[in-house]
Amino acid sequence: MIKENFIKIYENSFKENWELPALTDYSKNQTFTFEQVAAEIARLHILFKECQVKPGDKIALVGKDSVRWCIVYMAVMTYGAVIVPILQDFNPNDIHHIINHSESVLLFVSDRIWDSLDEDKIKDLRGIFSLTDYRCVHQRDGQHIQKIMLSLDKKFNDKYPKGFTPNDIKYADVSNGKVVLLNYTSGTTGFSKGVMLTGNNLAGNVTYAHTLGLLYRGDRELCFLPLAHAYSCAFNFLVPMSVGTHVYMLDKVPSPKILLKAFKEIKPNLILTVPLIMEKIYKKMILPQLNKRTIKLALNLPLLDTRIYAQIRKKLVEAFGGEFREVIVGGVAMNQEVTDFLYKIKFPFTIGYGMTECGPLISYDNCREYVPGSCGQPLKGIMEVRIDSNDPYNEVGEIQVRGENVMKGYYKNTEATKSAFTDDGWLHTGDLGTLDNDNHIFIRGRSKTIILSASGQNIYPEEIESKLNSLPFVMESLVVEKNGKLVGLVYPDYDTVDHTGISHSDLLVIMEQNRKELNKLLAPFEAVHQIQLYPNEFEKTPKKSIKRYLYNNY
Repeated sequence: MIKENFIKIYENSFKENWELPALTDYSKNQTFTFEQVAAEIARLHILFKECQVKPGDKIALVGKDSVRWCIVYMAVMTYGAVIVPILQDFNPNDIHHIINHSESVLLFVSDRIWDSLDEDKIKDLRGIFSLTDYRCVHQRDGQHIQKIMLSLDKKFNDKYPKGFTPNDIKYADVSNGKVVLLNYTSGTTGFSKGVMLTGNNLAGNVTYAHTLGLLYRGDRELCFLPLAHAYSCAFNFLVPMSVGTHVYMLDKVPSPKILLKAFKEIKPNLILTVPLIMEKIYKKMILPQLNKRTIKLALNLPLLDTRIYAQIRKKLVEAFGGEFREVIVGGVAMNQEVTDFLYKIKFPFTIGYGMTECGPLISYDNCREYVPGSCGQPLKGIMEVRIDSNDPYNEVGEIQVRGENVMKGYYKNTEATKSAFTDDGWLHTGDLGTLDNDNHIFIRGRSKTIILSASGQNIYPEEIESKLNSLPFVMESLVVEKNGKLVGLVYPDYDTVDHTGISHSDLLVIMEQNRKELNKLLAPFEAVHQIQLYPNEFEKTPKKSIKRYLYNNY
């Protein structure tokens, strides 16, 4: 058990960093100090109490990254309730399902997403609040939340007649063994897994980060990855808020042009990113220089190549703001060409490894100790890793982990929880890898079927296939990644095709229509780019599941 109490970390941080800037909506240029964030949290605590929210109750949160998103998240946990962050790109039906499955009693939602939801499908919610200004946009029959909202300012002033001060901060006594976060790995019924993360799991991530010397009081960080993901939430929000770092929410599509402008203005001290962004910057900034004829010739000359690489590194560091300690890349393996080049020019980057079920961090090395091809060493004193093979140094096997960061289990899913662990208590990661003599982890492949989108969102092909298989004339299907886009391989239901008298030559037209209908049911990042007909049934295991690995390169 981590000795530092997770909730108390923030109680102390708000007191110690009272006057410092905490959160900024970059596009609005609106900043909240730690004092203002703490006061907003106090107001929400009064609201929760008036709405009869009990410790351990769930409160759902869905919307784009913003200061108010962060305030709600922190207010729920410091009250003693359980936060349920939902990815804003989920289909409305998936959002309905997660809200109901989690048994959430309140919902905070962006106005855009609220317009797409149906309150009749989430009837158990007592109240729904806008993330724009916290107004109550819907209340269940018999509730008096809108009346409560009218008197909230008075109740706040009555409780703090001399003004809200650091001495007024006293957060819930929640032991580290209690669940504080339900993080859903998907939305669809039948595939939902609400990862139960305890205060101890999150404290393991946060306190380990404190030992790394990456963020300090008064530092700056730019958040451009979705906070509903464990990776971004932990290191773009929870860690910075625990040490007094100022976080800017980008609130824009993180194109290289937009990012580089923001880096120049904010000059962040730590950068968290995903491979796609690094790869795009490499292609737009570096490759054009390397492809110049004079540079190509110069790189073949001893000493001159070193100077050129040093100059490229200097420009790249300046492009990222010039004041960062390192760039941490996570989510998926980076293109080898890009990785090799960044390492060659001594650019300060590293690649970590984790999963939602570990809140998320499993392994990490700082940029000075980064070993090319690896994703770091298990967190010392926090996590242990083993390889399920006879020779973990040479023979690929499943990466299995245990330690302080490992989840309590899946919410209301004892079967999935049981299957997630080995008989002796190690968590299956579903990833394949090896170790070296210094315990660096080398991922060699994925036994899981998860596909990671370009910007780092998890895509679960079984969910898409389940929907695709229900469309006309589809016997079975496989969703694979091809050149960065999703392709649906379909073996048609030829018996039905023949029975209805449809020509086989018309199948492509039918499947294109199926694709359009399918994409209406999916989040934008899950959209299928193309459907290809497959001539035979897919090969199966004895359990009749498709041998996916045979089709990865189709």
